[in-house]
Amino acid sequence: MQLAGAITALVTPFKNGSIDEEAYRQLIEWQIEEGIDGLVPCGTTGESATLSHEEHEKVISICIDQVKKRVPVIAGAGSNNTAEAINLLRFAKKAGADAGLMITPYYNKPTMEGVFQHFKAIAAEVTLPMVVYNVPGRTGSNVTAQCMARMVKEIPTVVAAKEASGNIVQISDYMELCGPKFSLLVGDDFVVLPAMAMGCKGVISVSSNIAPRLMHEQCQAFFDGDMAKARDIHYKMAPINRACFLETNPGPVKTALAIMGKIPNGEMRLPMVPISQENEKALRNILAESKLI
Repeated sequence: MQLAGAITALVTPFKNGSIDEEAYRQLIEWQIEEGIDGLVPCGTTGESATLSHEEHEKVISICIDQVKKRVPVIAGAGSNNTAEAINLLRFAKKAGADAGLMITPYYNKPTMEGVFQHFKAIAAEVTLPMVVYNVPGRTGSNVTAQCMARMVKEIPTVVAAKEASGNIVQISDYMELCGPKFSLLVGDDFVVLPAMAMGCKGVISVSSNIAPRLMHEQCQAFFDGDMAKARDIHYKMAPINRACFLETNPGPVKTALAIMGKIPNGEMRLPMVPISQENEKALRNILAESKLI
């Protein structure tokens, strides 16, 4: 298993308040057809915060079943409750996931020692590769490079990280202290190219929900040493990235997928609400200019 390239943090389609399994399977199939390098069910973009435990398991199971080992599946399994995270990762392993995406404890704001002990405790109970997910804008705390390097050294199942601070200096610090063999995946679509230039292996992306081929080709061009092509795609992706964050994720990207006809609607669960008419208009314009519709 190689965690590299363009990996999509999938949306979870809903229909009348329930998971739309048919739409979800079709979206997964389209992603694979477009060349995506991996998939993440039940991440932030998948509205994991408003899924029941039963729904959480269903979404992961559907994804694994539809993928059928064609690309890696990194199942969202994190929690700010260590015991709950253990149970979620245990299910992901049983279901056949290749790894677990483990968000750092949110709201609690633990010390770096607390973060380390959280992941150490999970690893002691479940032997499934973990991708540590650092997203301080949502968790309220930031994993330092020193803490990440300690986890990489002392916790064998910490095999990768999703670094979504958007801080180029911190990405550099992670690579410096964790070493070139560490699979660091950037979690901010705007800095994929510069992050890969510093050693990142790819991206766990929101924008690749709507532009999987472009994001894959950007990563592949970089790996192939074609910097001119990678840079060209970087600038093609720039307006698409802006479109996906006109409002809080996943509102814009779900709306975009509905406009593109990839899911029946952009339905979300409260407290998420439909994007404004003004932003939907701007979104449609960018999709048209980017030839996505």
